[in-house]
Amino acid sequence: MAITLDTTAGSKGTAIAEAIEVALVGRMLLTHPFYRRWEAGELVPGELDTYARQYRSFEAALPEILSGVTRRLVADGAADVADLVQRNLDDELGHPEPHLALFDRFAVAVSVQDPSTGAGTGVGPAADALVTTYTDLVEEGPVTALSALAAYETQASAIAASKAEGLRRFYGIDDEGAAFWDVHATMDADHGEWAIDALVQLKADPEVVGKAARRAADAWWAFLDEREADAPVGAGSCAS
Repeated sequence: MAITLDTTAGSKGTAIAEAIEVALVGRMLLTHPFYRRWEAGELVPGELDTYARQYRSFEAALPEILSGVTRRLVADGAADVADLVQRNLDDELGHPEPHLALFDRFAVAVSVQDPSTGAGTGVGPAADALVTTYTDLVEEGPVTALSALAAYETQASAIAASKAEGLRRFYGIDDEGAAFWDVHATMDADHGEWAIDALVQLKADPEVVGKAARRAADAWWAFLDEREADAPVGAGSCAS
């Protein structure tokens, strides 16, 4: 995967982008067997609703994760960088509407009766660990937090587009149910660029970036490993 970078970012930006690319080797989410089965129409009844209930915990936590990064940046006197993260947060909270509301429509479309009741209950260990990883990286500082965000956001547009296509093609989901993924198929490209731009402005150490990005990438991979391990007996399986 080649990460797109503004040419004005210079050698520091190139080094940061390369550090993220290296961190994602073997952890590109669209290569995971669970997403490969999603793309191929091989998920069986129950898998999408379980996925939605588990993933929602991260989506619900994301505004506070972004807010935490913004607060740390402002406290550190990096207001210009905080503005980049605030743009991401503003999208989450209301462009074109709160993304958690969009996600809940997806969850209902895949048979989750009341998505909001899943917050904090029925969430698997890997989903809990994913949120904890991000909150820990926020506590460690803006560079580690932004590295974790970049590890996901730089690949999220392609992931979202693939999900939306699969939902419509194989699982009978209409435009309303797929809207969350349609929005992220375009918006996350900007979010990934903003995260990298923020790291460049902070003059982040590429080694620190790479290590934090890998921690986030490992947590996402473990989340999908749990989804694959919990697949009902007889579910299709793509070779890794």
